[in-house]
Amino acid sequence: MKTFLQYGKSALPVEVPDHAVIIEPRHLSGLPDEQAAVLEALRSPIGSLPLKSMVKPTDKVAIIISDITRPTPNHKLVPWLLKELDHVPDGQFVIINGTGTHRDQTPEEFAQMLGDEVVSRIRTVNHHCHNQDELVNLGRSSFGCDVYLNKEYVEADFRIVTGFIEPHFFAGFSGGPKGIMPGIAGIETILTFHNARMIGDPLATWGNMADNPLQLMAREVNSLCKPEFMLNVTLNKDKEITQVFAGELFAAHERGCAFAKEHAMIAVPDRFDVVITSNSGYPLDQNLYQAVKGMSAAHKIVKQGGTIICAAECSDGLPNHGNYADILQMRKTPAELLEMINDANFQKFDQWQVQKQAVVQVWADVCVYSSLPDEWVNMAMLQPIRDVEETLEQLKLKYGEDMTVAVLPLGPLTIPYVKEEQAALT
Repeated sequence: MKTFLQYGKSALPVEVPDHAVIIEPRHLSGLPDEQAAVLEALRSPIGSLPLKSMVKPTDKVAIIISDITRPTPNHKLVPWLLKELDHVPDGQFVIINGTGTHRDQTPEEFAQMLGDEVVSRIRTVNHHCHNQDELVNLGRSSFGCDVYLNKEYVEADFRIVTGFIEPHFFAGFSGGPKGIMPGIAGIETILTFHNARMIGDPLATWGNMADNPLQLMAREVNSLCKPEFMLNVTLNKDKEITQVFAGELFAAHERGCAFAKEHAMIAVPDRFDVVITSNSGYPLDQNLYQAVKGMSAAHKIVKQGGTIICAAECSDGLPNHGNYADILQMRKTPAELLEMINDANFQKFDQWQVQKQAVVQVWADVCVYSSLPDEWVNMAMLQPIRDVEETLEQLKLKYGEDMTVAVLPLGPLTIPYVKEEQAALT
């Protein structure tokens, strides 16, 4: 039978065995009037007064957005926020792009993300985690580091964090507090948030919020300089808004996570020989670094010694920020990389993505269908392929004609799990 993987800005058709199991989120239609739904959420928020009543015309207002690697519909949410706050002069706003450790966005990318009108009206800046002059020290975290956040955010009179909520491969769920930590944190704070002990904790996994150390630290950091208001959404495969969660940061995020978990996490009875996954298409699949999420989703249901086939276009390369590619070349095998990263004396930003990738690779083989040169994929200790269907045929020689196959057409927008294993974790 034919199925379609989200790949880049289009769909990749793939012929799979008739007995293959297609695993997708429960389909939700986009809201019939997205703008009306957002404005209603701003006016009747969760655990908060209506947004407009909280903001004075003289307030300096900081709006935090997620960067271009996320499909958050900033081009919708930000104009609607500005419309609701039309009593505040344009010059009182700053939009801060929550890059975390990622690269800056260009003016052209800001126009793509926010629309020409917004970028012509409102000052928009990239967050720089390495620039001490742009950060403020808010004190010491119980997790063992100083807490640095973006200076313009801290000095604003009113702070709004935006984003979208989906299961996340080590934070449990995205959105909410993650817009601040690590979105606009300093590098020292980010390195602790992503250190080997935190990332390696068994509770730091898809869909789990209970005692997840990443969420505990994110909540602590946010509490030191809490945004006064949150606006998050959930999305379907067409990037349409399916629900809106606005109001007090923790209460609104908790409700959004419960909604996402109900619709995105799918139980399966057993693991599979082969799992085919995407990385949810553009913008999530624009580099190999991000594609680790698709691999990690497949890891949840592939047998030990099985094979993951990940289709991710990687139009932005490996990417061109950070140490991801450098760390991958520091050892000869994924097991050796894990040993190096787990050494308490090792600390290098981007190590968390290599750590998660290596965990997958010591469990299963990983093949990558992408636009990358083969030598780049080989450098990452992954197997480049140019034809998914041909690879499936070759895998029959390893697993037999009756090999079990699962397909995640939307990649990490769907989080499958083996029911008994999840029950043991919780």
